[in-house]
Amino acid sequence: MDVQPEPAPGPTPEAGGSLDRRAELSEFLRTRRARLKPEEVGLPDFGRHRRVPGLRREELAQLAGVSVAYYTRLEQGNGRNVSTEVLDAIARALRLTDAEHAHLTHLAKPKQHKKKQAAPSHQVRGALRQLLDTMEGIPAYIVGRRSDILVWNRMAAAVFGDWARLPPQERNWARMVFLTPEYRELFVEWEQKATDIVSYLRMDAGCHPDDPRLSALVGELSVKSGEFRRLWATHDVKEKSHGVKRMQHPLVGRLELSFETFKLIDDHEQSLITYHAEPGSPSAEALRLLASWGTDATRAGTGTSTPAP
Repeated sequence: MDVQPEPAPGPTPEAGGSLDRRAELSEFLRTRRARLKPEEVGLPDFGRHRRVPGLRREELAQLAGVSVAYYTRLEQGNGRNVSTEVLDAIARALRLTDAEHAHLTHLAKPKQHKKKQAAPSHQVRGALRQLLDTMEGIPAYIVGRRSDILVWNRMAAAVFGDWARLPPQERNWARMVFLTPEYRELFVEWEQKATDIVSYLRMDAGCHPDDPRLSALVGELSVKSGEFRRLWATHDVKEKSHGVKRMQHPLVGRLELSFETFKLIDDHEQSLITYHAEPGSPSAEALRLLASWGTDATRAGTGTSTPAP
């Protein structure tokens, strides 16, 4: 096993700083309100006379059953003393997904984290490392906070690249997707992969706005990638779950793999991600071929089982 019009961008955090939770709350509510059309929620549409995209604040307040002044204060980032019931009503009015509802709650009613919990969680249990080693023919890895790749097996290296050659701080999905040209070629639907990665980071930022490493990552990517800035400005959030990834592998060609996400019970900041191909499919044969090449596959990793710092 190895280790390891377009919306205007809002302010990005300085390296080592933190995300502005009030600004995040304000922009999140504004962008969710802007995407709803009046007719979608049973309100009259005044056509060209509307001066804002989506719903007005007073319309959203009416749907949520709160005063306009109250909702305005909330959208300005003042979530102090807001009740869970009010947040639930606003989430229903905005038609938020479960992930978006959770994100809204994290922003408006942040939990107080102990200082010892602020450190990044990079320790992976030995039994999980052994599990990855036994998953022959199944690309699998464990991802932590900020989309950091913590540990992976040989098949993951054969499919996604030799992560062991990267410095530990660069073993990160966001960095690779936006800053490494090879990953644009690897993922057939690169835009969707990029959108997903940004949505996961947004979710993480809502839970940990004071994480300096996350803030530094967002700041760096915002400077180096216009595509990242554009996607970050949408304020979309989602949890990684399951789906299909289509890739164009440099050795075996087209791969269509289903992925599953398993959150660890004893560390919710870590997830096990596995990929598999439909039995008897060309992708299954391609994986078998990669597995048979072993360390002769030029994209197979050669690192050792040590945790990233």
